[in-house]
Amino acid sequence: MGVLNVILSILFVIDCIVLTVVVLMQEGKSQGLGTIAGAADSYWGKNKGRSMEGGLVKATRVMLIVFFILAVVLNIIG
Repeated sequence: MGVLNVILSILFVIDCIVLTVVVLMQEGKSQGLGTIAGAADSYWGKNKGRSMEGGLVKATRVMLIVFFILAVVLNIIG
């Protein structure tokens, strides 16, 4: 189990770094005057799932699921 533990630990560290970078790349939820002017009704507001911001949100969810799975597996193995 030593080799498996090392491989999973390396994957866990990589996942932590990528998750941190993806979260920091996301825009804040309060966009100042953009929310007052109705930017949510614009093309980018309606198609957020296809934009870069939507992709970052999806990537965050995937990385978070991988994070929890690796954390549980490493806790059971370790």
